Amino acid sequence: MKKMLSLALAGVMALSLMACSAQNGGDSSENTSSPSSSQSSEETPESVTITSLNANKEAAELEVPYDPQRIAILDMASLDILDALGVGDRVVGTASTSLEYLQDYINDDIANLGTIKEADLEAVMACEPDVIFIGGRLSSSYDALSEIAPVVYLATDTELGVVESVRQNATTIASMFGLEDKVDELMADFDARITALSEFAAGKTAIVGLVTSGSYNVLGNDGRCSMIGREIGFENIGVDANIDTSTHGNEASFEFIVEKAPDYIFVMDRDAAIGTDGAKLAQEIMENELVMGTDAYKNGNIVYLAHPAVWYTAEGGISALDIMLQDLESELLG
Repeated sequence: MKKMLSLALAGVMALSLMACSAQNGGDSSENTSSPSSSQSSEETPESVTITSLNANKEAAELEVPYDPQRIAILDMASLDILDALGVGDRVVGTASTSLEYLQDYINDDIANLGTIKEADLEAVMACEPDVIFIGGRLSSSYDALSEIAPVVYLATDTELGVVESVRQNATTIASMFGLEDKVDELMADFDARITALSEFAAGKTAIVGLVTSGSYNVLGNDGRCSMIGREIGFENIGVDANIDTSTHGNEASFEFIVEKAPDYIFVMDRDAAIGTDGAKLAQEIMENELVMGTDAYKNGNIVYLAHPAVWYTAEGGISALDIMLQDLESELLG
C-alpha cells in the first residue's frame, strides 16, 4: 500500500510541479540566501539531526536539511515560531487558519495544503518542500507525509510546561537555520510574566474548562489550558471529575461547579474557536441561575479567555504564548 502511495504521489508531482513552481516563484535554487551565507561551504552542514516526534508520538532523532528553503506548514505553532525567527519567507504552503497574526501566510502566493486536521497530500507533494511541519492532529498522516519530505512533529509537553515547551521547540526549529541565539531574545519576558501571575494565583482555587455544544467540560492539568493550573499555580479543583481530560475535557454539571465553589472559573469557548455555526456564546451558557449564585460570579471572577482560537489551535507558538498571557493578565492583573 505504501509503495502504491509513493507511485501515486510521484505521478501527482510530475503533473503539478510546473504549476506549483510558477506559483511560488520558480526554481527553489533562486532563493539561496541563508543566515550562514558568510560561511564557506566546508563549514556549512548539508543537514542537521534534531529530536522530533514520530508517528507513534515518541521522541526520535530526525535528519533534516540545514537551512531549508522550501517549507510546508501544517501546524500553526510551528508557523508562529518560524515567523518569529524571521524565516517565514521560506513557507511555500500552509494549512488554512483564521488566526489574525498569521494572515500574511494566507494568500495566493502560498499554496493551501488543507487543514491542521486533514492534509492535502497532493498539494504538499506539488510544492516540493524540503521539510514539513505537523502537529498532533496529523500524527496519523506522519508516514504518508514522510514519503514527501522529512516531517518535523513538535508538541507541547504539559509536564514540562507551556513556556518551556515553546522554548524547547523554538530552539529545535532555530537549530535548523543556525538561529539558536535568537531564541533567548524572543523568550525574554515570559518567565517574569508567569511569575507575576503566579504571585496573584497563590492560594486561590479554580475550575478550568471549555464550553462546547451547550455544555461545560472541565479540564485538568494534562492538556489544553494546563498553564493555568500547572505553571501559574491556581489549584485546579475540577480535575477530580475524571483523570484524563486532555482532549475536550469531561462534561460537568453546573451543580458540580456550585458544589466545588471555586474562587475563579476559567472558560474557553471551543465553539467560537472552531467557528461552530449557530452556537451560543460561552457567556450565555455559563451565566445561568446556578452559576450566578456562586461567589466566583458575584466577585466578577469568571474569566472568559478572549482568544479561544489561540488557546485551542495554536498553543505552543511564541505569539500565541504572548496572547494567552495577555488574556490572563488583562483579567487578573489589569
